[in-house]
This record gives sequence, C-alpha cells and structure tokens, in this order.
Amino acid sequence: MLTRRAFVRTGAAAAVAGVAAVAALETGVVPGRARVHDLLGLTGQDGVVPDVPAGPVVSGSFDSFGRRTKVGYSIIYPDGYDASAELPVVLVLHGRGGDHTSAVNDLGIDRYLTAAVRAGTPPFALATVDGGRDSYWHRRADGNDPGFMLDQEFLPLLTRRGLQTSRFGVLGWSMGGYGALLWVALHYWQRRVGPSARAVAVGALSPALWHRYADVQPGAFDDAADFERSQVFDRPSGFRDVAVRIDCGRDDPFADAARELREQLQASGGQQAGVHTPGYWRRMLPDQLRFLGEKVAR
Repeated sequence: MLTRRAFVRTGAAAAVAGVAAVAALETGVVPGRARVHDLLGLTGQDGVVPDVPAGPVVSGSFDSFGRRTKVGYSIIYPDGYDASAELPVVLVLHGRGGDHTSAVNDLGIDRYLTAAVRAGTPPFALATVDGGRDSYWHRRADGNDPGFMLDQEFLPLLTRRGLQTSRFGVLGWSMGGYGALLWVALHYWQRRVGPSARAVAVGALSPALWHRYADVQPGAFDDAADFERSQVFDRPSGFRDVAVRIDCGRDDPFADAARELREQLQASGGQQAGVHTPGYWRRMLPDQLRFLGEKVAR
C-alpha cells in the first residue's frame, strides 16, 4: 500500500520530471516542440484573407536570358486602381516549389493589398515573377541567375509598364525571404542598373537561413563554396540605407537564425507565435505590406 509520504514523494518526482521535460522541449533538447505548441494552441491563429475585392492583375511571360527559360509574371494592383496606374512597386519572391502565382493562390496577397491601401497605406503595386522552384534566388552552377533576371529584365519590364521603380521594395517568404535579403545585400541593381532604380525596403517572412552548409536543405546550394558566397550574415554594408523587416514564428526551424540577422541589422519585425506555414505568413502580411508601402511611397 502506498503511504502518504511515498505518495508525496512520487508526486514531487513526477512534477520535477514534468518540469524538466517541458524545459527540455522548450530548449530544443527534445524534438517536437512545434507539434506540442500547435496542439496546445500556442502557435497562433492562421491569417484569414480579407473579405475585400481584389484589384486588377496583369500577367504575362518573357524569355529570360538570366533564367535560361521562359518565366511568368503577374502585376497586382489594389482595388480602385486600374492596370495603367503609375504606382510604386514591391517585388514579391516566392518560396520553394512556388511560382509567380503562389502569392495570390497560397497567400491571397491581392486582397491583402487592397485591405492595406483601404486602411491608409499609400497605394502601391506588387510584382511577382518565376524565380525557379528550388533556385534559392541566387546564381547557380548551371547558369541560372534569378538575380540577373530581376534587375536586368524584370525591373525594366515594370518600368515600361509605367510603374515607379526608382524606389522599390522587395518581399519574400521562406526561400523567397532569403532571396530578397540576399539580392539586397549583393546590390544587384546598384551594380548593374544604377542609381535610377534603388531598393529602399526589404521584408522577409520566415527567411530560409542557415549557418552551416551541413544543415542546408538539399539542393539549396551547389556546394560549400556556393553556400559561403551566398551568405546574408555579416554583410551590413549591403543593407545601408535600406529599411529591413524580418518576421519569423518562434517555433519555425529558422527562428534562431532570423533573430540573429534581425539583431545584426537592427531590423524591425520580431518573433511571434507561429510555425513555417502559409497561415503564419498570411497573419503577418498586413504588417509587412504596411511597412513596405510606407517605405516606397514618395
């Protein structure tokens, strides 16, 4: 028969073990924290696409020398503006496995844009383009160069469409979040396009960032040398005069690296309840679009 003293000791031991288990889970010693937090409702609500009209969308394609293939694109305007409106523009870089349609199909970004403008953000357009499903938005050994495509082909196309590219923004999530940060850090447009086109703001949602080549997603880089050349850490001069916002869910596998880069760049944004999902990215889109729209406004 269990005595009272034994019962108390057993309960205390169980409590200590429970605290230790939670501590281990929270510090990452025991895997599965994101799953447990999700079951407990600690990863936050999924963002809900606003119930507002979508504005005009102009889509097309062009033969890209930089990408070595035909690429598709879409230009998204807020409701109330037609497709000839001369608006500032934010480039949108999709995540791994996506294409230029992902921002609308997966995130509903066209309706978030309308909602942002109706809430008082200065009007602007969004421009999405195919960067390659697993290119990670940087030049690869096979010659595929999404960065060249962006600044030598896509930005001039947007200028010809009447959009204001002298001050533009860049937004991306996951692979595209990393790509947006890298493109800004490497000063593609300053080196090739010149001062007539300048990025003034970059927003990254859950950017795919790694410190060690051994940890990277297979196929993200050609080799260790490519990984080192394509780092965004320790490139503060690349972000000079550029406003940066980095958001990442606290249970996202990239949370620690995102926090370190945000601190290194003294960027805005933060860590919120969330994981690496479209639901989290939708929840954060209003803040990101407001940030970018205010920065690209004249």
